[in-house]
Amino acid sequence: MYTLINKIIEGLLVAIFGLLVIDVVWQVISRYIVGQSSSFTEEFARFSLIWLTVLGAAYINGQQEGHLAMDFLLSKLPEAKRKGRQKVIQISMALFALVVMVIGGGNLVYTTLRLGQTSSALHLPLGYVYAIVPLSGLIIIFFSWYNIKKLNK
Repeated sequence: MYTLINKIIEGLLVAIFGLLVIDVVWQVISRYIVGQSSSFTEEFARFSLIWLTVLGAAYINGQQEGHLAMDFLLSKLPEAKRKGRQKVIQISMALFALVVMVIGGGNLVYTTLRLGQTSSALHLPLGYVYAIVPLSGLIIIFFSWYNIKKLNK
């Protein structure tokens, strides 16, 4: 399950980044070669960056060695204490993801969809843009659970 979720997220991140590159190249071509800039490209780029950042953070959480960490003191501890501290860190990350991203982000999505807020150029409901926050929170919780399970072995 862990590998499947990683592959799906990797594919999504590559696709979003590819679309972002195409969008920005089109913006440059339409502005400087055609002489008339497209109205949707700036907004699409902004939404793509939101998705890349939040989904990328969830992906990096699953890659234990890939994220920035200050682990100098942690690496100096004996193995048993290090595993205990790592469990506390994973639990803290899961709680943060639950409270801030899943509950808070879910509330944001619900509120913006209920109010009917849409983006100005794409006319896309903003709740769909913000939906990546609770989704990424659930992914972080899954990866934290997986990492704790891996530490118990």
